[in-house]
Amino acid sequence: MHRSSFEKPVTILTGLGSPTKIESAAEAYALLADWPSASRTAAHDIAAKACRAAMDGEIDAETARATFVAFARRNDLLAPQTSSTVAGGTVIDWARSQRLNAPA
Repeated sequence: MHRSSFEKPVTILTGLGSPTKIESAAEAYALLADWPSASRTAAHDIAAKACRAAMDGEIDAETARATFVAFARRNDLLAPQTSSTVAGGTVIDWARSQRLNAPA
C-alpha cells in the first residue's frame, strides 16, 4: 500500500451521480486540482494542502482523508452510505417478511 493510500476509500458522486471511489491522497488531490477556481473555498484549500502534504509524506493519509471528507460533505459530493440493515433487521429479513405477509 502506498503511504498516501486511504485505509477506506471515500465514495463520492461525480458526473451524473456516478459513484466514484477515491482511494488515495493523490486521487483526492487530482479531483481538487480540477475543481473550478470560482468554486474554491477554505475547505477546498485545506483539503488540497493536506492531500499534497500526504503525498509528500509530511502527514499521514488518514488526516488528508478527513479533510477531503469534510470538503466532499460541504459540497454534497459524498455518496450515501448503503446499509443492509432495515429497522433493526437485514434486507433479507425484510424481504422474507414481505413474502410471508403477502396476500395469497
